[in-house]
Amino acid sequence: MADPATYRPAPGTIPVEPGVYKFRDVHGRVVYVGKAKSLRSRLNSYFADIASLHPRTRQMVTTAASVEWTVVSTEVEALQLEYNWIKEFDPRFNVRYRDDKSYPVLAVTLDEEFPRLFVYRGARRKGVRYFGPYAHAWAIRETLDLLLRVFPARTCSNGVFKRHNQIGRPCLLGYIDKCSAPCVGRVTPGQHRDIVDDFCDFLAGRTDKMVKQLERRMHDASDDLDFELAARLRDDVRALRRAMEKQAVVLGTGTDADVIAFATDELEVAVQIFHVRDGRVRGQRGWVVDKSGDAVDVAGTGGELAALVEQFLTQFYGEEAAVAGQTPDGQSGSAVPREVLVPELPTDVDEVQEWLAALRGAAVRVRVPQRGDKKALAETVRRNAAEALAQHKLKRAGDLTSRSAALQDIQDALELDSAPLRIECVDISHVQGTDVVASLVVFEDGLARKSEYRHFAIREAAGDGRSDDVGSIAEVTRRRFHRLRKDREEVAAELDGEPVPDADAPGDGAADGNGLPLDEAPTSRPGIDPQTGRPRRFAYPPNLYVVDGGAPQVAAAAEVLDDMGITDVAVIGLAKRLEEVWVPGEPDPVILPRNSEALFLLQRVRDEAHRFAITYHRSKRSRRMTASALDSIRGLGDARRTALVTHFGSVAKLREATVEQITEVPGIGVATAKAVLAVLNEQDAR
Repeated sequence: MADPATYRPAPGTIPVEPGVYKFRDVHGRVVYVGKAKSLRSRLNSYFADIASLHPRTRQMVTTAASVEWTVVSTEVEALQLEYNWIKEFDPRFNVRYRDDKSYPVLAVTLDEEFPRLFVYRGARRKGVRYFGPYAHAWAIRETLDLLLRVFPARTCSNGVFKRHNQIGRPCLLGYIDKCSAPCVGRVTPGQHRDIVDDFCDFLAGRTDKMVKQLERRMHDASDDLDFELAARLRDDVRALRRAMEKQAVVLGTGTDADVIAFATDELEVAVQIFHVRDGRVRGQRGWVVDKSGDAVDVAGTGGELAALVEQFLTQFYGEEAAVAGQTPDGQSGSAVPREVLVPELPTDVDEVQEWLAALRGAAVRVRVPQRGDKKALAETVRRNAAEALAQHKLKRAGDLTSRSAALQDIQDALELDSAPLRIECVDISHVQGTDVVASLVVFEDGLARKSEYRHFAIREAAGDGRSDDVGSIAEVTRRRFHRLRKDREEVAAELDGEPVPDADAPGDGAADGNGLPLDEAPTSRPGIDPQTGRPRRFAYPPNLYVVDGGAPQVAAAAEVLDDMGITDVAVIGLAKRLEEVWVPGEPDPVILPRNSEALFLLQRVRDEAHRFAITYHRSKRSRRMTASALDSIRGLGDARRTALVTHFGSVAKLREATVEQITEVPGIGVATAKAVLAVLNEQDAR
């Protein structure tokens, strides 16, 4: 734990201009990003009496080892630079309003001849119209099911559409009149598009006109004594009214606004946002995150809530603009509404409005509702936020308590200096010594961090082409900590004022979750990935390094760390047979109670490493077996084998192809195509 006085800038060296500042830890990682109207006033507040700081701020300044800043011309520039740095560095102590799910929307593919309606999650693309987001996918499907009887548009995938077009029969929805069956020509492309346009108009809020048209047609059919048609139209009107009830009008027609509310306690903050489009609530979202101490200690004259509002607006709408294919540099789009209703104005409200207007391409107003329907809706959103925080605290109490207990028990059982907040585990997978791979999984605060998982292809020993588990553990440990040592040397060189060496030496072969090399590309800054520009979090040192195995595996890993001079990482092994915990140099294992939270957490970590290793091993073995299925064909080299598998996607699909289809692959003639099919058919006969 660092003393902030050791890295406090000299008096008078901090500028008084507006700017953005970064706190870094001893490893060079950015742990906090903030902005200020006056850098000197804001940064001096961090180096006041440490006892007077908020606990989270106190933890941040004692974790940090240095501070740096960038001066900008205007506060709008500071706002944008702060957003960009938070997104780039993902600082540990900044509030991040995000969760592990993407919210569903209703998509309409207007760029196709026969537009399709479907539930969608992910990035937006051109030619597709989106309605939402919604809190639950089932809510969209329920509404869509109601509307399909009135707007029988296509909902099937392109594959299903093509298949029914070929067989000349519609799907079930076509038989029950919930699809106009364009696949078999019941409607023309123009007629189907008219149906889709009416559907879009209804969801866009032009509902009264649609209902009146159906009622008029119903009365006309009744006057013509066509009671069957009148009854069907009556049911359509009821379906539309039920769908409208799900999106009740809460504000005046034409209102385009987001209503935001907060509920906080000492450590966490809950946020709720209602998306109101054309007077109707089109979607609702919520988050519960750890509170940033900076919002408490250095919020300025605006107070804590004003600081929270500003943080949320910049992060949320910046992310929304990026998802919608926009950038925070001023390209227009619909991610930002005309009006944003908040419980308290941010301190720099004019700068925030200017930044949001640049995102939207039109004026945006941020204000506090004072009376009427908007204030009533804001109170409803506030109650939802308070309820969400209460439910979160009740739900998480058990999980948080158990995780804290597990980490504390591990610390006590292994006699560690501190709780192992970051645990890494290695597992080896192979079949009789072939296709040897390894996995490395990461748990932080007792939770899996899947974005930091890595896998390794183990170099097989010369001669018999095999590699033992002990040697594999040693190799993975050496390759994993080689990156850590290199980053520490780069940080030390930079702090001493020396040029940072390029990491352009031949890589160690470590691969990330996508199989990309970790150490083969040069880097210009310690811990920064040159391809993405983001921190290379894999270089973080673990508090506890777990290997899947007993005393021999643990001894191999500990020997590697001793040779590399790494003394601040604890190493243990977890043997599967009796779930024994082996410590280097100890003749007997540590036996944890069977019902202890510590053993349960270590088992979860070990099992996750085993699952990840098995997954990678199967994919590698599958690729090898796919290639070997074509190895025996004379005259078919590596390039043409790869071209065949790439063209058809798999050997199974290649086996089903005809000679004519195979000859469509560049470089494959009729004779070679026949030879390929002959070999594959012979393998099937076996």
